[in-house]
Amino acid sequence: MMNYKKYQRQYYMPPAGYTDWVNKESVEHAPVWCSVDLRDGNQALVIPMSLEQKLDFFKLLVQIGFKEIEVGFPAASETEYEFLRALIEQNLIPDDVTVQVLTQAREHIIRKTFEALEGCKNAIVHVYNSTSFAQRQQVFKKSKEEILQIAVEGARLLKDLTEECGADYRFEYSPESFTGTEPEYALEVCNAVLEVWKPTADRKAIINLPSTVQLSMPHVYASQIEYMSKNMKYRENVVLSLHPHNDRGSGVSDAELGLLAGADRIEGTLFGNGERTGNVDVVTLAMNLYAQGVDPQLDFTDMPGICEKYENFTDMKINERSPYCGALVFAAFSGSHQDAIAKGMHWREEKNTDLWTVPYLPIDPTDIGRNYDADVIRINSQSGKGGVGYILERNYGLNLPPKMREAMGYAAKDLSDHLHKELLPDEIFSLFKTVFENVKKPYSIDGVHFKQLNDGRIEAEVNSAYNGQYTKTIAEGNGRLNAVSNALKKAHNLKFDLVTYQEHALTQSSSSKAIAYVGIRKPDGTLAWGAGVDPDIIRASIDALVTAINNR
Repeated sequence: MMNYKKYQRQYYMPPAGYTDWVNKESVEHAPVWCSVDLRDGNQALVIPMSLEQKLDFFKLLVQIGFKEIEVGFPAASETEYEFLRALIEQNLIPDDVTVQVLTQAREHIIRKTFEALEGCKNAIVHVYNSTSFAQRQQVFKKSKEEILQIAVEGARLLKDLTEECGADYRFEYSPESFTGTEPEYALEVCNAVLEVWKPTADRKAIINLPSTVQLSMPHVYASQIEYMSKNMKYRENVVLSLHPHNDRGSGVSDAELGLLAGADRIEGTLFGNGERTGNVDVVTLAMNLYAQGVDPQLDFTDMPGICEKYENFTDMKINERSPYCGALVFAAFSGSHQDAIAKGMHWREEKNTDLWTVPYLPIDPTDIGRNYDADVIRINSQSGKGGVGYILERNYGLNLPPKMREAMGYAAKDLSDHLHKELLPDEIFSLFKTVFENVKKPYSIDGVHFKQLNDGRIEAEVNSAYNGQYTKTIAEGNGRLNAVSNALKKAHNLKFDLVTYQEHALTQSSSSKAIAYVGIRKPDGTLAWGAGVDPDIIRASIDALVTAINNR
């Protein structure tokens, strides 16, 4: 058995009563986004990105729409320092983008950070020190008062150095490992920092409350955030920021509930890359807003392109089931799911509505650069008639009768099961043509002549064959197809009933062809199907009938 008894709760609940977030239905607007891909994300890679990769990644983040980008820890290594200098000296930072740099609350590191920022127009200097009980006790071996003093001295040095260099840098403070810190003490430290900075409406400070390690369920984090938000000094001049990690797998939930609890800003990474289980996934957060009709203020219209660049930059792989971005997140293999999606798409077209309510698809895949044909309806041995019919109709213009869709669905399932593979659209179309279109053996028709009778009936003279042995037969019917059917029954002693006939033009054909579908009922009550394609609809219907007979 696993030794669960050695674990205990390491988080602290705030005072009772900080649960107003419970009564809020949803996040109503996008937060301020800050990408930390180039710092948190980069330091989590097995092989950190090269300077060129980081520059290209920065350009991608700007293209997506991030206005705040943490570019690294310039005092930590020469590579980090050179990256920031390259951004500044090559004038790669747009005027509406602010770069953020991280520094520990230690004097020599802060001073080195300010050297790296020389010439930067818009910057946030992000200072931090750890405040949790475990870190105070085991790592730093310092009292609460000593830890608070580290934060205050760091905040004061940021302010002094900014004034010395005549810059207008903004400030951010993080009580690192906030989730393992007593809320009252975290509030005391943050308020002490704010008393140093005295933020104003035109120069707000950022207080960032990181879930450095997730220690609790999301509702606890939300109550901690609400407590801080409601008791923080200078609150109207503070941007309350969250930096959730994903140790318990609830980074997105932490972030969303934290926003309901009063937070204004999110620090995260594309696709959740970060140390251990990762940072909060900004793609999922932003697309969750989008799926609720809220503008996320980030552009993911080319999700496949963003995914490809991200994987090239980081050498990380995006899981096929990652929300919104994974290769299979829109794919439906199940027959019932495919049928619902196909009907939902038809309903939307019939109603001519702009609202998206298609079953099983939370958003329109085309909004983020995916397509229905390759990404939505996927056919394997688990698929059904709806998916196969949808692919044949959307890709090839074939509108099969419902029962024929069922027969085609079984044919596709059998082939997929036999090959033990997914069937591509062209393979499905090829299967349809092989099984159901213009099948000429063992029965075939070489020629037909019609004669209109006085009573409105039709006489058909049919030259037909069975395994190459021809016979000429004359029969009557209440229409051309019925007359031919009766002639074939008479010539070859066939027993069936003509029960379904349907036709339509092939709009996607390069020539003016028509397709006819015929279903016949055999003596045992089951149906057999055939399709015929020809510029002449009568010829097409006869070919369909012959195919159905050959498929008995």
